[in-house]
Amino acid sequence: MNFISNPHIKLGILGGGQLGKMMLLSTANYDVYTKVLDPDPHCSSAPFCSEFVQGSFNDYQTVIDFGKDCQYLTVEIEHVNTDALHTLKSMGVEVHPDPAVLEVIKDKGRQKEFYREKGIKTSDFQWVEGPDEIVRLVKEGSLVFPFVQKTRTAGYDGKGVKMVRNEEDLHHLLAGPSVVEVAVPIKKELAVIVAQSDATPGIVAFDVVDMEFNPQANLVEFLYSPANVSQHIKDQAVSLAKSVLQGFNNRGLLAVELFLDEQDELWVNEVAPRPHNSGHHTIDANVTSQFEQHWRSVLNLPLGDVTQHSPAVMVNILGEPGYEGPVTYEGWSDAMNHKGVKMHVYGKKTTKPFRKMGHFTVISDTLDEAISIARNVKNKLKVVS
Repeated sequence: MNFISNPHIKLGILGGGQLGKMMLLSTANYDVYTKVLDPDPHCSSAPFCSEFVQGSFNDYQTVIDFGKDCQYLTVEIEHVNTDALHTLKSMGVEVHPDPAVLEVIKDKGRQKEFYREKGIKTSDFQWVEGPDEIVRLVKEGSLVFPFVQKTRTAGYDGKGVKMVRNEEDLHHLLAGPSVVEVAVPIKKELAVIVAQSDATPGIVAFDVVDMEFNPQANLVEFLYSPANVSQHIKDQAVSLAKSVLQGFNNRGLLAVELFLDEQDELWVNEVAPRPHNSGHHTIDANVTSQFEQHWRSVLNLPLGDVTQHSPAVMVNILGEPGYEGPVTYEGWSDAMNHKGVKMHVYGKKTTKPFRKMGHFTVISDTLDEAISIARNVKNKLKVVS
């Protein structure tokens, strides 16, 4: 297919956050014409796309009007109007992820049911209408501590997830329809990003990574690649991620989050059908980044070489607790002086506690050295107002 530098072939992206921005920086290398829809005219992606449209990606008619002149359409956030995507698909627009897949994934209850139906190992779960039902189930003894409550929709960046360990936690449950999951005794949290394209035989997988979460914000703070697990576990993790992608039969990336338990068994936690926090390091450490791989797959082009050329640590740069307002970055120039450090600023105009404001990657000859540098840099960086 000949499409590069052709302004009549458009790649539409629903959502203009940092994931979109990093994808757009990749498409610019190939002169792909891009069109972005986001409600915020000052969003991270706005300065970097070929065409920007201000509007809601949750509004049916807005999405139809946005997408009808695009040949390809993808997302950088799951919570979009899928009815509009079904309509656009019927009009001949290539929509990836497929709207039907997106409807399953963006509902964490349906996502868990999908794993059960496909025989994919995941923690036991049940659907509940809200906090009152959870309290009743605990009193009846059919739900025991500890367990995890996840709102079925609209969760992101640690929001919509609550670990429930005791009676006191029952006073702070999340509102709305949820899925409650038996807590897996976790040794590590791993992730694998996979992709497929008709132009490349089979499924291509990035290296397995392991993640360290911020206990307050419940989102990834440190990511280590390659993961510090045995080759046997890595092989199992890649195989499991591929089986999940085969189950969905989806084009575009699929980021598969996994639990490794105390018995070295792997469980699927959840997935994202788009670029993901667990792949940010690939911009600096891999021949092809996750962002380039995503749009290659969406456009059904040959997938890129995912070889990782250096061990890497990725650190999310989060807004400091106690600060909210116009953003100020402290310690930035000092951080840039460190060997192997690559900074990525998302361009958000305001900060608030634990908001993702950027990330940095450290690449080095050894993972241990990269970890040491990363922890030193993190201690010097502050995002305040």
